[in-house]
Amino acid sequence: MKMSIRTPPRLLELAGRSLLRDKTLAISTLEELPTELFPPLFMEAFSRRRCEALKLMVQAWPFHRLPLGSLMKRPCLETLQAVLDGLDALLTHGVRLRRWKLQVLDLQNVSENFWVVWSEAMARGCLPNAMTNRKLVQDCPRMRGQQPLTVFIDLCLKSRTLDEYLTCLFLWVKQREGLVHLCCKKLKMLGMLLHNIRNILKTVNPDCIQEVEMNCNWTLPVLAEFTPHLGQMRNLQKLVLSDIDVFRYISPEQKKEFVTQFTSQFLKLRCLQKLYMNLVSFLEGHLDQLLSCLKTSLKILAITNCVLLESDLKHLSKCPSIGQLKTLDLSGTRLANFSLVPLQVLLEKVAGTLEYLDLDDCGIVDSQVNAILPALSRCFELTTFSFRGNPISMATLENLLCHTIRLNNLCLELYPAPRESYDVRGIVCRSRFAQLGAELMGRVRALREPKRILFCTDYCPQCGNRSLYDLEVDRCCC
Repeated sequence: MKMSIRTPPRLLELAGRSLLRDKTLAISTLEELPTELFPPLFMEAFSRRRCEALKLMVQAWPFHRLPLGSLMKRPCLETLQAVLDGLDALLTHGVRLRRWKLQVLDLQNVSENFWVVWSEAMARGCLPNAMTNRKLVQDCPRMRGQQPLTVFIDLCLKSRTLDEYLTCLFLWVKQREGLVHLCCKKLKMLGMLLHNIRNILKTVNPDCIQEVEMNCNWTLPVLAEFTPHLGQMRNLQKLVLSDIDVFRYISPEQKKEFVTQFTSQFLKLRCLQKLYMNLVSFLEGHLDQLLSCLKTSLKILAITNCVLLESDLKHLSKCPSIGQLKTLDLSGTRLANFSLVPLQVLLEKVAGTLEYLDLDDCGIVDSQVNAILPALSRCFELTTFSFRGNPISMATLENLLCHTIRLNNLCLELYPAPRESYDVRGIVCRSRFAQLGAELMGRVRALREPKRILFCTDYCPQCGNRSLYDLEVDRCCC
């Protein structure tokens, strides 16, 4: 029977743990505590919910930043309140210890190695000096010169109202106006009522918001109500808009007015680089209104599962803000019966920068493919190309593969199973798919050595998955 050899606790660790059991723990004691003991002792107090010890440790915290969010995977109101009580002593009572440096309370729920590094360092018996000199976070527009305590948080508003954890935090911040600056860089709205969102935005400085995701199943008139808040987010870099429906009872004139209210806000967003629009029904025939208001060069543009007119595609190809695109995603947006010459023009314009191109499930047929091939073959920076779900023949697919010969940076290629893989009912024939997949893979290898290439069937109507051909057929779940 093997016995595991465990490193015995260091004397300092044992001394630190004994402090947590001491009900008479005082600020004066923490003042003399070695700096290296603060992180492991704080973790111990946090996990055991020793609230009085947490309160005192916050007051004596010897680092610029307290990354609390990475410890609060499951928010605990009791421990949060203890931390806030400790901060109150610093903010309202003027408590300032000799080593006190705390300027940032970080509640962002991110992977954070601060605590891990300290735990490993304690196990090795060494002090990670680099962590003691860690620079103060400087990505908040308000953090210049002498500033109040800054609280970083990423907000994900899933329910109709705030939970008790966020309610407690917002009330605390509101009651300490001028002493605390709440900085929210990422804002997700996934179900909260517009009225409640407006109240929250009164506490959050809009200049701090860099990323916004809206997926609240709103109608166009509700989106128009929200847009003045969007225009105030002048440092916004990423906008994700999903599931916006046009209210069926509005007239074409009202629709145009609502669209104008929304798109005009983009004139104020001079830092926007990433724009994602999914299931946004009002774009049809109005994409030019949006594009004409873009004042920045986008790096990412995704218009997915939307309905567009051919005129919209033409406006897109002429837009000056898309000349430096790294990602273009039009998946699920039907381009059947369109002339793809505008898409060719667009690809020519971004050939020098484009790294990711997704044209999945666009309904592109054989007669349309030739228009984009010359431009596609010049996208030398392309690393990922996805063309699944488009009903093209074996011959067209072979021609497409020939035009990617010189794209040496391609790491991932996803192509549709050729039309010949399906029977007259549209059901994939496994043996035929395997045979054609092997032929295509052989043709590709005769021309070049692909890094990763897959041929994919349409979605299975029963299990919702695709079958793949790499070196053999990977069947769907059903």
